[in-house]
Parts: sequence; structure tokens; C-alpha cells
Amino acid sequence: MTHEAKREDSWTAYGREHLEGRTIKAVRYLTQGETTALGWYKRPLVLELDDHTLVFPSVDDEGNDGGALFGQTAKGKELTFPVLS
Repeated sequence: MTHEAKREDSWTAYGREHLEGRTIKAVRYLTQGETTALGWYKRPLVLELDDHTLVFPSVDDEGNDGGALFGQTAKGKELTFPVLS
């Protein structure tokens, strides 16, 4: 198995551990206080899960600022959840 495949498998397992089987219980934007505490300027959408986990996008994997969330419905409609400044 290549290094890239091992890395992908590891991060997939991490995602499954924290997200698979969870239910989204609430959707909101990061509050101004949360944004300030993170040292960010942009407020992304937050998914609150049934185990109280919060999931929100960042502009990069170092957590330098809030990011937009993109998706696609089962019928192929593109979705965009923008950041608020």
C-alpha cells in the first residue's frame, strides 16, 4: 500500500470515527464570540451533531479562517453555504 493510500485510509477512519452515524441536530453560523476566540474574521456555518460535536469549515487545514461549505443534492442541485463577515 502506498503512503498516499495509507494516509487516505487513516483520515477516512478518523472521519468515520467522528461523523459516521451521527445526526445533525442544529445548523447555525459561528457566533461573533466564537469567531473572535478562534482569531477568525469570517463566520462559517456550524453543524451541531447529536453528541454535541461541532463541525465547521475552515479555509485550510491549519484553521486560519472560516470557510464556505459546498454540496450537492441527490438530484444534482449544487449547494453553497457562504461565510459571513
